[in-house]
Amino acid sequence: MIIWINGAFGSGKTQTASELIRRCSQLYYYDPEQIGYFLRKNLPQPMLPPDFQDIPLWRNFNYEILCSMVKSFQGNIVVPMTITNRQYFDEIIGRLRSNGIEVKHFVLYLPASAIQKRLRTRLEGKSSWAAQQIERCISAFDTDITEGKIDTENMSICDVAETIAKECGIKLEKGRLNPFMGFCYRQKVKLANTRFFSQL
Repeated sequence: MIIWINGAFGSGKTQTASELIRRCSQLYYYDPEQIGYFLRKNLPQPMLPPDFQDIPLWRNFNYEILCSMVKSFQGNIVVPMTITNRQYFDEIIGRLRSNGIEVKHFVLYLPASAIQKRLRTRLEGKSSWAAQQIERCISAFDTDITEGKIDTENMSICDVAETIAKECGIKLEKGRLNPFMGFCYRQKVKLANTRFFSQL
């Protein structure tokens, strides 16, 4: 099974996926963005649009990789990735389902003000690329991609992870960290997945 965690940039996808992985040894974290970084480094500049999701190779590579992983890996795969384009959703998630692969899809839904607040904790202001995508993301999750929407405004990362685990029939093996250790763990995850540090 693939657990696809969708949502606007800054909605808590990576933190939620990391909490699931921490608490269940049968889950594997897969990051489709890494294929985007690879393509940016290896394709000629004229072939690169501003958003690597617009590259057909990115969509096809991720579909093929996930297909292969599902066939070879005995556990479940967690994929934290924003997708707002319905065509791209169908080309990856829809195609996986058509191939008989179970994909549980969730949208971590937040109002714009809450997303902006979270982005500020990542030192991303109103002019950042992520902040500029907020309205586009909210519009898509209100109209085109609404499946599995979870209103997370008043939920902690642990609450969200536990909600998803329950919906997927997954038993979490470990409990919540105490407040201090939980804060430290989330900061470590945040730092590791900040765009600058993740590409070093």
